[in-house]
Amino acid sequence: MAIDTQKLTVTHARAAFENGAFSPSELTETYLAAIAKRNPALNAYLEVFESARTDAKRAEERIAEGKGGPLTGIPIAIKDNLLIEGQRASASSKMLEGYRATYDATVIAKLKAAGAVLIGRTNMDEFAMGGSTENSAFGVTKNPFDESRVAGGSSGGSAAAVAMEGALLALGSDTGGSIREPAAFCGLVGLKPTYGRVSRFGLIALGSSLDQIGPFSKNVEDAKILFEAIAGWDEKDSTSHKTLPASAPGRRIGVPRHLLEKGIDPDVLEAFEKTLGELKEKGYTLTDIELPRTKYSLPCYYIIMPAEASTNLSRFDGMRYGLHVDGDDLLGDYRASRGAGFGPEVRRRILLGTYVLSAGYHDAFYGKANEVRRLITEDFNNAFRSVDAIATPTTPTPAVRIGEKSDPLSMYLLDIFTVPANLTGMPAISVPMGFVEREGKQLPVGLQLTALHGGENTLFSIGQDVSNA
Repeated sequence: MAIDTQKLTVTHARAAFENGAFSPSELTETYLAAIAKRNPALNAYLEVFESARTDAKRAEERIAEGKGGPLTGIPIAIKDNLLIEGQRASASSKMLEGYRATYDATVIAKLKAAGAVLIGRTNMDEFAMGGSTENSAFGVTKNPFDESRVAGGSSGGSAAAVAMEGALLALGSDTGGSIREPAAFCGLVGLKPTYGRVSRFGLIALGSSLDQIGPFSKNVEDAKILFEAIAGWDEKDSTSHKTLPASAPGRRIGVPRHLLEKGIDPDVLEAFEKTLGELKEKGYTLTDIELPRTKYSLPCYYIIMPAEASTNLSRFDGMRYGLHVDGDDLLGDYRASRGAGFGPEVRRRILLGTYVLSAGYHDAFYGKANEVRRLITEDFNNAFRSVDAIATPTTPTPAVRIGEKSDPLSMYLLDIFTVPANLTGMPAISVPMGFVEREGKQLPVGLQLTALHGGENTLFSIGQDVSNA
């Protein structure tokens, strides 16, 4: 039977499985057909798993036995930096092109235990370094709304996979906005959970104090279902939380208008103000707030993240695993392997990170950035004494054209609203807030909501009201 996936939700799919309207196998085949049709142009998937059909059959058996859960039989796309035992995991880099994972990431183990269908691995910026998926060693991922534009990054493949009807849900990772930005560009819901709320075990690390795995979906309810399936303490991740304060729906929204005075496209700002107006009509209280040191977020982030990246990527030396290129001697092997294996953006960030950690510069740059990070967190904590969530646009513009941001600094500026949540460890969600027109095409834009640590339920509650406005 033909399945209309455009308005399909997890709840509706599970109900259909139970009443026999369609099966996990039929749903999986529908998504596989969509991938075959659209992926050659969009390049969202690097690989579709042969095991997807087997996963679907197993899900049918579980449902028949009455053992199905919320995600049983649900097709989910997986970002290429999450380890799946026996499957390739390249982080979209030539350095790991042939690497196959020897174990499951904790989030993958949880999805397997839930009976989900892992449909394939998605394209990304190499080692998650980028905001457009233009830095993949295997080609750019294009935006399903306009193929001349980027899907966002670094989790652009996961976002495009859901937006093109190639999966019902997807997992990505977010270091400075890498879930929320592509969600905004592709008209999706994207959640960066509280740092430590979801285990990072089995995630190929970029910035260990910044990275967080989270969901993509078409609606808030589905994002909540996937988040709850992957969240929880993990003894394999020393940074995961055993307990966090419970959050309740909040009605007070803070707006840092001093951050919105320049650099935002006028129609994006108009959509933002319209959405705030709709929330006010629903009974929300809007309050102007000050986050005085948030203006230092980008320089702070672009010191801490490269420093952690240079440390994490030092393991890829061409000796133990990954690409190996012979040089004249041992040092030559290192140089040749890393030079051939890493792309320009990765090399740029490794060099920057190594510099700020070097003797004589560590305290002046890395130490100072961590102090600023503490002050930014203090600003947010102060603001949350009077509000329950903080609202900004997710990005200052809609999806940019491929190649438009060739200057790295201009690309980094797209992260202006997203990086604070990673620096503070607080949860943040992007939900669609309408469309803006560019060159005759309607492009989606997103509203970002940030809450206190453990405040995911607050974000889901407000995000649902935004979606229903």
